[in-house]
Amino acid sequence: MGFLDVLLGRTKPVQPKLDDLFALPSAAITLQAATGFTPTGSGSVCFRSVEGKTFSDIQDDVRDLLNMDTGKPGGGLPVEVSRDSYGFTWLVSSHMSDELDALVTDLHAVNSALVDNGFGPQLLCTLVAFRDSAERRLALVYLYKRGTFYPFAPLSGEHRDNALELQMKGVLGDDLKIEPDLTKWFPVWGAPGI
Repeated sequence: MGFLDVLLGRTKPVQPKLDDLFALPSAAITLQAATGFTPTGSGSVCFRSVEGKTFSDIQDDVRDLLNMDTGKPGGGLPVEVSRDSYGFTWLVSSHMSDELDALVTDLHAVNSALVDNGFGPQLLCTLVAFRDSAERRLALVYLYKRGTFYPFAPLSGEHRDNALELQMKGVLGDDLKIEPDLTKWFPVWGAPGI
């Protein structure tokens, strides 16, 4: 960052560390012990698609790679791809609920494939879903451009459980780099996999 950038108030964007996703399994243990929330085995990566054969080929390659282990022990269900009303593409990976390590590896592979091929700016977020015995839903969302996590607790309709989200912030603060700016905790209504 140069002198002129400092003078004009410009800052460098935080560089994401995709390996931070591998902190999710240990955070899940903390989450389960403190709150009773357990992984559902579902997670997804959200990105903005780009027109063109190169991007389409990468998306197909990632899907094929993740589907190679479908039906094998430790392998998940076939990968699902969907589009939301905002034009974002969601790639959903599902495993058994006790296979969070495999799920995180899949999600990391998707993110890495896009970044390695120059499509990192297209990534929005990655999320992993949890539920408790009362069937409350929770997602831990990784913001690619911020390099941080935040909890998202949707309720019926387009409402969210803010108190639960703040509770999760306190519970997970030692395990994950939690986004400090609450205005960045955007809702991911209708996100597949939650």
